[in-house]
Amino acid sequence: MEIKINAPISKDVAGSLKAGDSVLISGVIYTARDAAHERMTRLYKDGIDYPIDIKNQIIYYAGPCPAKPGEVIGSCGPTTAGRMDAYTPELLDNGLGAMIGKGVRSKEVIDAIKRNKCVYFGAIGGAGALIAECIKRAEVVAYDDLGTEAIRRLEVEDFPAVVLVDCDGNDLYEIGQAQYRG
Repeated sequence: MEIKINAPISKDVAGSLKAGDSVLISGVIYTARDAAHERMTRLYKDGIDYPIDIKNQIIYYAGPCPAKPGEVIGSCGPTTAGRMDAYTPELLDNGLGAMIGKGVRSKEVIDAIKRNKCVYFGAIGGAGALIAECIKRAEVVAYDDLGTEAIRRLEVEDFPAVVLVDCDGNDLYEIGQAQYRG
């Protein structure tokens, strides 16, 4: 059974999700990858606010391909989340509600997820064209000079994801490995 949730994500909703839950996300999410994360955290340390209000927002680790004529966006699959691990604890501590990516997260990120009662979702790698069908509107909102790594505001409808790490730190990768070995 898939759980329908809205973005931005409330702490109550994040707290109700468990590792392994399948969700369909509707609402507004933002894309940001390595370069945008590095710039956001560097500028924040220099006293400059983030270019978007991150409170309870969901950041999707993606750098979408250009849209073909008549399309909202090109292929928009997830990138490896570990590349953002150096920046993620700060963003979570400052209000970010959730992230969407693929792959395992570091202990520091999982600790920050637990500390802030957030959640990490996984999207299916290799399914970027299918995911793009869930995106109803897309616009660059910051760092246009970064090209595909610019921060985009996406309006999504029934974006499919799985809870990989819940707010208690339960990690689907660890659970799956234990079941396999078990």
